[in-house]
Amino acid sequence: MTDPIADFLTRIRNGIQANKSSVDCPRSRLKLRIAEILREEGYVDGVLSTDDSQQGQISVTLRYDNRHHSAITGLRRLSKPGQRRYVRAREMPKIRNGLGIAIVSTSRGVMTDGEARKLGVGGELLCEVW
Repeated sequence: MTDPIADFLTRIRNGIQANKSSVDCPRSRLKLRIAEILREEGYVDGVLSTDDSQQGQISVTLRYDNRHHSAITGLRRLSKPGQRRYVRAREMPKIRNGLGIAIVSTSRGVMTDGEARKLGVGGELLCEVW
């Protein structure tokens, strides 16, 4: 697999399309931090990390409303292995006029675009969620 972040986002997208209650994927520190950001921002209900004989698993519990519409309308990978996308703090994009978030990998860790703007740090745009 050449892009594990895109695979993680695709698993979430496919789980939403299939109306699954949760999705599982192989664990890494970066994917675990992205899942925690999604939980903190209210896009998913829960994140559970479990150990197994190899690298571990992440189980993401998806969030739906009463009419079974997902809290996540869309996910898009911005920086790809073949074309990385870096931005400065002043050039940090607003996703859907502030209704969505961008997840950014900075020198101070992985965070949302709003946190990066407050701290005045730029970095690699990993994905956007709305």
